[in-house]
Amino acid sequence: MNKKDILIGFAVGLIATVFGLVFAIQIFGKSDDWAEVINNAVSQGFLTKLMSIGALLNLGAFFLFLKKNKDNRAKGVLIATILVFITTMIIKFMN
Repeated sequence: MNKKDILIGFAVGLIATVFGLVFAIQIFGKSDDWAEVINNAVSQGFLTKLMSIGALLNLGAFFLFLKKNKDNRAKGVLIATILVFITTMIIKFMN
């Protein structure tokens, strides 16, 4: 059950990040076309900022799992957050 709970937390962390990224694009994007917003974000160098804002939803998932004593699921969310951090740093330093 330990690995399964970590995997569930990891999936929740990634899904929360994707929803947060979509939410950030909707709020901060200057166009209704997502492809255009993402292309502008890449060309202007603020995609990593959008990704970081998107990862903020992981805080809610992490603390919710801790409150419900689902520590292994919280570990999965933390692992997903670290993966998003590493990906963000790679993208930031590649540009």
